[in-house]
Amino acid sequence: MKDLFERIVKDKGPLGKWAKQAEGYYVFPKLEGHISNRMIFNGKNVVTWSINDYLGLANHPEVRKADAEAAAEYGMAYPMGARMMSGHTKYHEQLEQECAEFVDKEAAYLVNFGYQGMVSAIDALVTKHDVIVYDIDSHACIIDGVRLHHGKRYTYQHNDIESLEKNLQRATKIAEETGGGILVISEGVFGMRGEQGKLKEIVALKEKYNFRFLVDDAHGFGTLGEGGQGAGFEQGVQDGIDVYFATFAKSMAGIGAFFAADKDIIQYLQYNMRSQMFAKSLPMAMVKGALKRLDMLRTMPELKDKLWENVNALQNGLKENGFNIGKTNTCVTPVFLEGDIPEAMAMVHDLRENYGIFCSIVVYPVIPKGLIILRLIPTAAHTLEDVKVTIESFSGIREKLEKGIYKRIAASML
Repeated sequence: MKDLFERIVKDKGPLGKWAKQAEGYYVFPKLEGHISNRMIFNGKNVVTWSINDYLGLANHPEVRKADAEAAAEYGMAYPMGARMMSGHTKYHEQLEQECAEFVDKEAAYLVNFGYQGMVSAIDALVTKHDVIVYDIDSHACIIDGVRLHHGKRYTYQHNDIESLEKNLQRATKIAEETGGGILVISEGVFGMRGEQGKLKEIVALKEKYNFRFLVDDAHGFGTLGEGGQGAGFEQGVQDGIDVYFATFAKSMAGIGAFFAADKDIIQYLQYNMRSQMFAKSLPMAMVKGALKRLDMLRTMPELKDKLWENVNALQNGLKENGFNIGKTNTCVTPVFLEGDIPEAMAMVHDLRENYGIFCSIVVYPVIPKGLIILRLIPTAAHTLEDVKVTIESFSGIREKLEKGIYKRIAASML
């Protein structure tokens, strides 16, 4: 019999095997200073494109004031205990009510973290008799939630409605045999490539198939639809979304998340989501901070307007300069290049050290081998000068990549 840890020591995994070269720089990097369009990395001032602070609220003076006042009044411990036992307050209820009203649903349920919340909600919503059909490019929180499912589950090709329908036909046969139901899951915005999920087309399939629809709108909430109400509003199908999910960790620049649905569904989640039943309640400072942020979403449309001014300038400028940004129709801006992992590491090092640009790098196994994505997240805090400098810098690194300079640098480092 082998020692359990023998495999772990020998096989670090597809990303872990690069830890010696990458840790502290390419992964687990340390960005310092106030959250903004420009921060300090490795002792240098860099234009920062990897912070999901879409509306620029993280360092907004009104937000910082609200957070500080709430922390001073309540500390970071109150309320103690899980919501069901001793961690429930009127402010948690208020935040839930306001979130539900904002996304036009009957009720909402506040959860501590988006990732754990989604995993736990999927687990609660289905039984072994039910069938899950989900987009193959779904976020890890959806994939991990589906892994807990003891019944059948099928993936459909990304944003491919024909593939979805074929799998709905398979799911319908299974559900008829088991006496269960069908849950379809999509994202409102796919955070890696920036494409909106085809929510309108999926909702239209309800006329032919009996299923319920769960949407993870982490990147759409605050950025899409009138007033930032999300992808469902952007596409005019919010009513067709049975369970709507959004996180506070992006547009709201905070911690926490919520589900919104009919009252019966929300009550069921409240009494059956294990990640919340057995976890400490969200601290009051974060709850009151979220109330302030939500109020700013509702009353300050100029934040979203500025965000989209920057998004359009960045994406149009990249396309005009011959860059491939895929099919994004949201704020998320991927720049697709060709190269291997060592090339990507050399290129990003050059970008950060010599051009003063910090953005996220995405490589295999997140995307296919031979591809590199430089993922940019525009925010309302960015300036048009940031956009100009970044496009010029990308033109410089692309030329070096095509000439094989990064391949030679990478080879000398191995």
